[in-house]
Amino acid sequence: MPAITLTTLQSLKQKGEKIVMLTCYDATFAAAANAAGIEMLLIGDSLGMVLQGHDSTLPVSVGDIAYHTASVKRGNQDALIVADLPFMANASLEQTLLNSAELMRAGAHMVKVEGAGWLAEPIRQLADRGIPTCVHLGLTPQTVNVLGGYKVQGRSEAQARQLRADAIALEQAGAAMLLLECVPSDLAAEISQSVSIPVIGIGAGSGTDGQVLVLHDMLGLSLTGRTPKFVKNFMAGQPSIVEALRAYTQAVKAVTFPAPEHEFSA
Repeated sequence: MPAITLTTLQSLKQKGEKIVMLTCYDATFAAAANAAGIEMLLIGDSLGMVLQGHDSTLPVSVGDIAYHTASVKRGNQDALIVADLPFMANASLEQTLLNSAELMRAGAHMVKVEGAGWLAEPIRQLADRGIPTCVHLGLTPQTVNVLGGYKVQGRSEAQARQLRADAIALEQAGAAMLLLECVPSDLAAEISQSVSIPVIGIGAGSGTDGQVLVLHDMLGLSLTGRTPKFVKNFMAGQPSIVEALRAYTQAVKAVTFPAPEHEFSA
């Protein structure tokens, strides 16, 4: 496939074709994902749990993300690479700018940052400096201690109203993409339609512009044995990992994943 750019993603949204995103942490899986037609690779702070064995994403450092971003870049040909700003890497505007620059130098095409509408000014500053951003809304794992656990967000009218307002404010500030995690499917679809930038979902239903899963989850690998509701094991019945990745890509494109059993209601 041709190299994926922000223009590509915007075109896919306008055409109504779903965007396929997957976490990735090394060169070998990056090459496999390319072969399967996956359009975006996310070096997520999820590596703290699935690679490092922590019980949360909080111990992950910018150095960890930069190392794995550089590894993914070496195996990647066509996908757009997104790198996470980990816990407290955006504690100040200066840290946000410096840490984002480090991830871009490591090979990212975009940085992802968790938060809400308060990120508008940092997003504006990054955009002015040529760094595209994806803002992660809804269930934000870096703030799990404030949220009181891994809970669906946006079920109350007040929460839903705030999520809608944040999405619009962040687009206006210059965000290139949004990611909604564990948000009721109707609300996620409404937000996706209310902004012109692509919206990627995880546990947010099929009405978003694309989907992302954690690589290890969609291959049926788990340290805990617990599978989130929004996950499907695409390795089941497939002869190889590349074929499992292709099955995931095809299911997202055909809008057969996520199915109703993977979604949350208000």
